[in-house]
Parts: sequence; structure tokens; C-alpha cells
Amino acid sequence: MSAASPLESRPTQRQSAWLLLTLGLAVAPHLPRLPLWMCAFVLMLGLWRWYLAFTGGPLPPRLLLFAFAAAGVAGTALHYGTLFGPSGGVALFIVLVALKLLESRTVRDAVLLAFLGYFLVITVFLYDQSIPMAVYAAAPVLGLTALLAAFAHGAGDPGLGTPFRTAAALLAQALPVMAILFLFFPRLPQPLWGVPHEAAEGVSGLSDTMAPGDLSRLSLSDAVAFRVDFQGEAPPPSRLYWRGPVLTRFDGRVWSMSLSSGPGPGALEPLDAGVTYTVTLEPHQRRWLFALDLPGRGPEKTLLTPDYQLVAQAPVRSRTRYTATSHLRYRAEPGFSGEAAERALELPSGGNPRARALALTWKRELGNPAAIVQRALQFFRAEGFFYTLRPPLLGAEPVDDFLFNTRRGFCEHYASSFVFLMRAAGVPARVVTGYQGGELNPLGGYLIVRQADAHAWAEVWLEPSGWTRVDPTAAVAPERVERGLALAAASGEPLPVLMRPGGGWLRQMRLAWDALANGWNQWVLGYGGERQRKLLSRIGFASPDWRSMAALLLAGTGALIGMLAAGLLWRMGERRPEPAQRLYRRFCRRLARRGLARRPGEGPRDYADRVAAARPELAAQVQAISQLYIALRYGAEGDPRQLKRLRILVGSFRA
Repeated sequence: MSAASPLESRPTQRQSAWLLLTLGLAVAPHLPRLPLWMCAFVLMLGLWRWYLAFTGGPLPPRLLLFAFAAAGVAGTALHYGTLFGPSGGVALFIVLVALKLLESRTVRDAVLLAFLGYFLVITVFLYDQSIPMAVYAAAPVLGLTALLAAFAHGAGDPGLGTPFRTAAALLAQALPVMAILFLFFPRLPQPLWGVPHEAAEGVSGLSDTMAPGDLSRLSLSDAVAFRVDFQGEAPPPSRLYWRGPVLTRFDGRVWSMSLSSGPGPGALEPLDAGVTYTVTLEPHQRRWLFALDLPGRGPEKTLLTPDYQLVAQAPVRSRTRYTATSHLRYRAEPGFSGEAAERALELPSGGNPRARALALTWKRELGNPAAIVQRALQFFRAEGFFYTLRPPLLGAEPVDDFLFNTRRGFCEHYASSFVFLMRAAGVPARVVTGYQGGELNPLGGYLIVRQADAHAWAEVWLEPSGWTRVDPTAAVAPERVERGLALAAASGEPLPVLMRPGGGWLRQMRLAWDALANGWNQWVLGYGGERQRKLLSRIGFASPDWRSMAALLLAGTGALIGMLAAGLLWRMGERRPEPAQRLYRRFCRRLARRGLARRPGEGPRDYADRVAAARPELAAQVQAISQLYIALRYGAEGDPRQLKRLRILVGSFRA
């Protein structure tokens, strides 16, 4: 009768607990995204299996497991509306793995669960690809690999140390292979790690509409909107206007984008050489991209709208990197007229009578559009307006209420009311939303633009310069444009943590972490086809194609495997001494330094007798060490406690 396979044996209590803990580590990052009932369901199943493992109780009957499985599948389908896709599929997978625990009896079942645990770890990266998550994922991977090493040890419990050392060695050997595959495996058109649509939903950012209070709420977020690398010196902060949605329609309270589409951007006459930069844009689920002031040349597969807004062909659902060139001095649409000019003057037929009357007064008194603009800015400077992140609510006539009653507002209040005044005075105007300024990270040499940098300003059309940027917020709080939001906000305003001034070493650590995260985004998550081609061209492949990449892959992995094999063969031939043997040799070397070297062919017992005769004061120590070594070296089975005792005796021995 043949012996039973180790795979058919039952895992020990330690191995069962080990499996449950590592699977728990793999599931933990998903818990905040799962519904509460599902978290409780999975936790109940895990605790039940833990109880059975330690009490030796029987597993639940199959009929009950089928009922649990049906409930889990139905609940998942009802909650997510589907059993497929990232959210529904991952949730169902977690439920089924938890159910599998309650029917696992043998080591074979535990091995299967360990492999399923690897897939659980992978699914975490569908939602979070940050450095902390990558570091965290290493913990369950190490635990699962160590568990498999413990199972491979065969009968008995090898403890924790040996399996974890084996797992660490295996993972360390896999790292070079992983690096070669990462660098040279042909890239897909999209980055290797793409964020699924569902995972990117809910990302805050600018909208295609603007109502009072929208941007002030956005100013409470310190999330990164995008990062910018300039080719050359960055412009001063007061020139950093990052153009986003352009709003031309107004219903009396909300500004929105125009539904009309033109043949393309109007005439642009650059008056400078242009600024070239590369933007790494975080996903925001919209088509628009952000460009400095007026973009003169955008990246491929983008277009410029008639109001110079840079848009992509599809919504930005993953981190996107693009290069653009913009001009800070220009004449934009100097021949602006026709239907577009009429749209830039449109206002609702009624409402906000006091603002309309004020604008008509300026028109009658001044007549000149440029003079009207300056008069409006002087109005904001002189009439006690206040810049705040907590503007009061406005009434049914929001422009009148802000201009003549509250006079406390964020940038959208100033831009909206200014454009209203201009249109009422017969000056074509529109609202531009985007971001203003940013924080230069000296450690990485790039600019960080956060959601809190969201801003709104105005553009007016003036003869002969065409569309001209006017920022009425700068008339009230010039430090907002020149030095940033944090220094413009009054004391006690609810600034985001990362936007607060000062900080000393804490700020340095924050910038260092952001530089590290940016490098991770650029070189790991953003390692796409373009970066791969640049890398290959640097090492001598002028026009790399899939053949050259396949050759590199084969050559690299072949060389690596050959080196590992040679190392293993060398270690096998070296016959490294056992721990007890190494300790005894150290003991012999100490005696040799005192003129009592061990003779060739002299056994441990004879050597001990000779040393004891020569140095009676050492006899007890020498005899104890020698007898312990003989027991460990030639005994039936090594005892870890005796080995520890030998290590202590040799360590304290002084001849």
C-alpha cells in the first residue's frame, strides 16, 4: 500500500491561521469599496473557518454552502447590477474565495487558496497603483509564498523562519526577471497599468458649468490636478494661467459652455517665442486638457476649439502625458465679429437690474471698452470687496447681491460679475476656468498644480489686441495671483493641509514624497511605448521593433537564468558546513591562536582531552563544547535548542 500524498494531509493549525491571515491581508484594501453587508459576510466566513481550524469541528454541509453561494451571487448582482467588470467581478471573486475556505480540508485545497490569494493581490492594483499600495502588496505575496514553501517542506511543521527565508530568497531571485520583462516586453498602445473607468469615477475637478460656490468648494481639496515640466525656465507665478473650460452661456446664475462648434480656433498672432512644457494630467473623466494661457500648438490627437480650449478625442480616464507650446503675449482673433461676437454679449432678458444700470452708466460716461474695463476693476478695488474661501450664499439676483450687498466672494464671484458687467456695457466677454499658479518642487524641478489652485478669470475682446485676459480677482487680492492661494486667504480660512504656508521639514518631506510619487508615475506607471523606444534607442537600438525586443527578452532572461543556475551549482559543490560545524571551527581557531591547534585527523574527543591536559583551567568548558558538538554533529537529529546552547558556549569561550 503506497503512502498518502502530502497534498492529501491536513494543514496544521499554524498553517491554517497563516493562510487566513494572508488572505485577509489580500482582501483588506478592498473592504472600503465593498458594501457593508458583504464585508460582514466575508468576515463571518473567515472567522467561522478560523474557529473550525482550532476546534477541529466538521465543515458545513454542501447544501448550506450552496445556499451561501447563491446568496452571495444574488447580493453581488443586486448591488452592482452585474457580475462582471472590475467592481462586480472583484466583489464576487472575494465572496467565492471566502466560501472556498469552508470546503477546504487538505493541503491541496490550501495550495489552491494560496494561488487564488495571488489573484486577490493583483486586483488591488485595479484601484490603487501608488507606491504605498505596491509596498503593502509585498506583504501578502511574501506570506503566501512562505506558506507554499512550508507546504513544500513535507510532513511536520517547519516553523516560520525557514519558509519565510525561502520565500524571500525566491522573490529576490524573481526581481531581476521581473525587471527585464518590465523594461523590454513590448508595450501596448496604452500604459501597462490602466485605471478602469469605474475605478476613476468620482474624481473631483472642474466642471463644464460654474455657479457661485463651485470653485470655492474645490479649493478645499489638495489633490494633485496635474504636474508640469517646463523646457527651460518656468514663467513667473503671475503668468501661470492654465486654461480649461471656457464658459460663454449665462442663465442668470450658472455659466456653461457653448453648444455651438466652429471650424477651429480663431487667428492667433504670437508676440513671443512661446513656452514649451509637458503636462502629466491626472484622470478627471472629461475631454478637456489644460494648457498655459493660449496654446499655439497642442499634442497629437487633440484639437483646439474656437475659444482656444485644448480637448482630447476621448475623456481622460487614465494619467495622461502630453507636450504643448503656449504663448503668453499674443493677439487673439483681432477680427472677431459676427455670430460669435453676438454670443459674447448675450445676457438673460431680465434680472440683476442694479448691475445692468451700473454698466450702462459706465457705457454712457466712458464709451471706450478699455476704459470700461479699467472702471470695473477700480470698482472692485475701491468698494470694499473681500476675497474669501467661505463666500456667503447669494439670493435670487446673484450678481446684484454680490456687487451691492455681500461683496465677499471667491474667484468665480468676481469673474462672473465682471463678465456680466462687461456684457451689459456692450463689451464682448467670457468666463475662463482652469487653474492659476502652482507649487514648484525644487527636488524634482517641476510644478505641482492642485485642485485648490482652481481659478476663474475673464476675457474681454478689445480693439486691436483681440481677446485679452482680465483677472478681477487680482484687483481685490493681488497676492492670490502673485503668491498663491495660501497667502491670499485670510487667517482662519479652511485651507487644505498641503496648501498651508510654512511647514519647514514637513514641507520638505512632502515635496520629497511628491517627487518620488512623480517618478513612480513617470517611469513605472507611465512606462509606455514612447519611453520604451527612447530607452532602447539609448542602448543602441535605433529603430526597435518587436523582433529586437523579443531578442532582448530572450537574451536577458537566458543570461539571468544561466547566472542563477551557475550560482546554485557553485553552492551545491561548495558543501557549506553545517551551523554546528561552523561553530566548532571557530572554537578550534581560538585554541589555535593560543598554540593548541587541532592536529590533522584528530577527533573532537581526543582534541578535547589534549587541550584539557595542557590547560586544566579550560577543561570544563572544552569538554562541554566538544560533547555538545559531537551530539549535534553525529547524533540522530539536530536539536535547535542544543545548537543555540553551543552558540552561547562558543561565543563566551576565551582561551
